[in-house]
Amino acid sequence: MREIGSTEAKTRLPELLRAVEYGETVAITRHGKRVAHLVPARAEDRASRERAVEQFRQRRASWKPVDFSTEEILAWRHEGHRL
Repeated sequence: MREIGSTEAKTRLPELLRAVEYGETVAITRHGKRVAHLVPARAEDRASRERAVEQFRQRRASWKPVDFSTEEILAWRHEGHRL
């Protein structure tokens, strides 16, 4: 279990949430004492996420494919940029 001070936890919250999302537990400390734990969500929440991902995949399967090259996409991305 990783321990992290409350001030650092505040600045690194997105990183900590990703770690917890992947199953890690994080202890948050204040003045060296553990005051909170970030733990993964319950299994029901995971099932709900899995259903949402499956619904997205089904919708994505109906999308029409596009025919753009990587070079075209990068050129559009850089249009208007000063060199």
